[in-house]
Amino acid sequence: MIEKNLLLTGLPGSGKTTVVTRLAGLLGNRGSGFYTSETRQKGRREGFEVVTLSGKRAVLAHVDFTSSFRVGKYGVDPESLKEAIYELKLSLAHNEPVCLLIDEIGKMELFNPEFREAVLAALDSPLPVVATILARPHPFCDTLKKRRDV
Repeated sequence: MIEKNLLLTGLPGSGKTTVVTRLAGLLGNRGSGFYTSETRQKGRREGFEVVTLSGKRAVLAHVDFTSSFRVGKYGVDPESLKEAIYELKLSLAHNEPVCLLIDEIGKMELFNPEFREAVLAALDSPLPVVATILARPHPFCDTLKKRRDV
């Protein structure tokens, strides 16, 4: 089995997203997927935004969101991942020679079952995947980390 999937893990602030965004810049149009970025107001983190490599943006989580989906102080909107999921599915459907970038496979994103399916499809595909993943134990993430192709 070829190990064509790379999962980056580490503590928050360790540089995982920086690796993905720099790789996206190096890959140019040979990269597809998304990354997450912090949204700040007056120097204070207020939420997280999903940014696709094609340039679409959506707020994933925010301190002001009232949602039944919560991670710490943030309300999460799992539907905000629809463009990111679409971009992954489009690349998989066209089987373009791209590297799939996923930042990140984390608690907020995992509230969306379609996201989980897209991650599995990406890892199962012949395309290389570089993804950041939750460091703490989580049943879905632990299964991914144990795959033979990672």
